[in-house]
Amino acid sequence: MIVFFATATSVLLLSQGIGFWVNSNIDLNSTLEINSFIHFTHIRNYGGVFGLAQGSGMLFGIVSLVILGGVAAYLWLAGNLQRYEYVCFGFVVGGGASNILDRLLHGGVIDFIDIQHIPYWNYVFNTADVMIHLGIWPLLILSFFFHKPSAAE
Repeated sequence: MIVFFATATSVLLLSQGIGFWVNSNIDLNSTLEINSFIHFTHIRNYGGVFGLAQGSGMLFGIVSLVILGGVAAYLWLAGNLQRYEYVCFGFVVGGGASNILDRLLHGGVIDFIDIQHIPYWNYVFNTADVMIHLGIWPLLILSFFFHKPSAAE
């Protein structure tokens, strides 16, 4: 559990630190062009994933808090998890907690990573979202390819 809490705390602090920098240095609804592919466009997401249900951010925050609590309880009660699972879930929980903290502090999530020139892609996201994906995808891939069925399966 120490690995999980250390990972989650590190991800939370990193995501919040970068969000603080964006909030302090890039005016809301303005863009800083890093290069032709990556822009930092400071916006607020007052809804859920991909900007769905704008104005319902607190509902998404409450649901997220329940899910993150469930993940922490699962890790606490689970018997034989691998170290990578604690790390991956730490990334997910740290990123999720950062987005929840954004909602509490700013009323919405600070999004700023704006990737250009990808067909049908017009989403702006943040460091916490990246961290969540860095946790989820290895868990999925490793569980599909390296899951060993138990005798009960």
